Amino acid sequence: MNIRRFKETDAESVSAVVIKTIRISNVKDYPAELMEEVVKSMQPQNILERAGWTHFYVVEDDDKIIGCGAIGPYWGKEDESSLFTIFVLPEYQGKGVGRSIIETLEKDEYFLRAKRIEIPSSITACQFYRKFGYDYKNGIAEVDEEHVYRLEKFREV
Repeated sequence: MNIRRFKETDAESVSAVVIKTIRISNVKDYPAELMEEVVKSMQPQNILERAGWTHFYVVEDDDKIIGCGAIGPYWGKEDESSLFTIFVLPEYQGKGVGRSIIETLEKDEYFLRAKRIEIPSSITACQFYRKFGYDYKNGIAEVDEEHVYRLEKFREV
């Protein structure tokens, strides 16, 4: 398994990983129609756009992209960052791939300069992120109008 920075040529593969994961894993926690709306926003051009303002990483196994994750500034702030687009193919879940993505993102400069890191978490991934010390923002343990939990972690800078 290898983790590296995203390249433009990865956009199609990353989009495929995200879409497959949404349709197999996330659909267990959300209505299928809602997940198909999310799929529309995870096309290769959307991935390229996100990679343009974040530090985007991919995980490979034998040259096949099996996972991804990104970190970027939280609304342009220097002292706050956010994690985005963390997905692992269903057949690789539970094997440490997600943990490796989080560990990589938490070594990135956007993480290291931040006092607060936020994750817009799906219902599917919420308990996974909580294992890494992310907790409900303002103590609100309910999904918001975007159907996500807002999780956050504070760190000393």
